[in-house]
Amino acid sequence: MIYAAILAGGKGTRMQNTDVPKQFLELDGKPIIIHTVEKFLMCNRFDRVYIGINPDWHSFCEDLVRKYIGDNDRMRIVVGGADRNGTIVNVLDAIESENGLNDDDIIVTHDAVRPFVTDRIIEENIDSAIKYGAVDTVIPATDTIVRSDDGAVIANIPDRSTLYQGQTPQSFNIKLLRECLDSLTEDEKNTLTDACKILVLKNRSVHLVAGEVLNFKITTVGDYQLATAMLKK
Repeated sequence: MIYAAILAGGKGTRMQNTDVPKQFLELDGKPIIIHTVEKFLMCNRFDRVYIGINPDWHSFCEDLVRKYIGDNDRMRIVVGGADRNGTIVNVLDAIESENGLNDDDIIVTHDAVRPFVTDRIIEENIDSAIKYGAVDTVIPATDTIVRSDDGAVIANIPDRSTLYQGQTPQSFNIKLLRECLDSLTEDEKNTLTDACKILVLKNRSVHLVAGEVLNFKITTVGDYQLATAMLKK
């Protein structure tokens, strides 16, 4: 089976002047998270679409889904974890509890606040995860990347031609992801920034899917203003 996991466990602390997490901000008449979920529901290849939500906003999210999407037997809402990977674990647990885990099951994980993901990106994530077992969506780094160890002086300027900016979706064979998760040490868990690093730490190959510049994450007020302008156009 093929599953989507919309990750919405955060509280959006970098978004100023708002009383709700950024995924619930209105964008062209409906919340950002609804725009994102609708993109995944449009893909008929998904057997289930899960939302992993902060427990404080679980009922609120249920109300939004009921209002904007209505009854849909493919939708599930589960409580998110303490961090991004904790939310993924909770979704995996929900999948296993409801359907068990099969050798060829695929999960496509995506940020709730990336509403401009395209059908092409979603389809290529599914196809590549089936073929390779683990994939990340990326775009080439266009700016020079500067590394500083102390925030004051340059330590290194890597070759930009080998660097990419990570986006989502990040997609996996579920059993492979679960196996790598279960084998992490506590020290390794403390270094995690996203799901693909789980595979990298375990020396498993993660293949690349081409993202798009407009598949950006709405994190700051400037991002929100850009997204609003794009939809108004």
